[in-house]
Amino acid sequence: MTQEVFKLRQGTSPLLISMPHVGTLLPDDLKSAFSDVGLQVDDTDWHIEDLYDFAGELGVSVIRPFYSRYTIDLNRPADGKSLYPGQNTTGLCPLTTFDNVPLYKPGMEPDQAEVARRLPLYWKPYHAALQAELERIRSIHGYALLWDAHSIRSVIPHLFEGELPVFNFGSASGESCAPGVAEALLKQAQELAPHYPAVLNGRFKGGYITRNYGQPANKVYAVQLELAQRSYMEEQAPYALDAALSGKLKPVLREFIRSYLAFKPS
Repeated sequence: MTQEVFKLRQGTSPLLISMPHVGTLLPDDLKSAFSDVGLQVDDTDWHIEDLYDFAGELGVSVIRPFYSRYTIDLNRPADGKSLYPGQNTTGLCPLTTFDNVPLYKPGMEPDQAEVARRLPLYWKPYHAALQAELERIRSIHGYALLWDAHSIRSVIPHLFEGELPVFNFGSASGESCAPGVAEALLKQAQELAPHYPAVLNGRFKGGYITRNYGQPANKVYAVQLELAQRSYMEEQAPYALDAALSGKLKPVLREFIRSYLAFKPS
């Protein structure tokens, strides 16, 4: 396969921002299998690149895919094991939307062979590049920081009850980063944007990327931030960015990143 499946911009700081769900493309050879709903790629992390457009100024590396999570979910383990046992979620190659609506036409869902075919085409290149960039950063600075950037609609009854807080920090229940780092980010969110509810290790504790690459013992630290989309955009199609809301949110995100960059492991 010669087509590009991700974009990596290398920075000079110890931090890499991963944006695994911003892709909107579906492979041409798969489009005929998707339902009309599936073709809309509604469950995209819309406008995340815009929200973090200050990353380059801070010397932060950024990696993002081109293909939709409907093709394959980069924030799920390659074996498809559930990250949230006992809770509704979507899999490695999702079969339904977040609202439990089928993504494929009847009888055209991917089987195990098709999932195995997609792994080396879309999943493995992204993770190989992510791993290599973390190793490059660590070789330069002695440690590496990973920020996994996400967003999601505020209300999805199939996945969680009620309305999601705006700031959902995840540290794999404290296992993916040094003690106190995520707690400090939560406190900062409460101080900088008290009108926006914030939580740490709530419904979203961090997906595969946070859990797999966050290895404090190896000087790699990871935090996930899942943003409720009501804080910066319209949550219905065509999912337009709200300039007024995003303009207020960006400075807060910038301060989160500046604070995270200030962390120096002992």
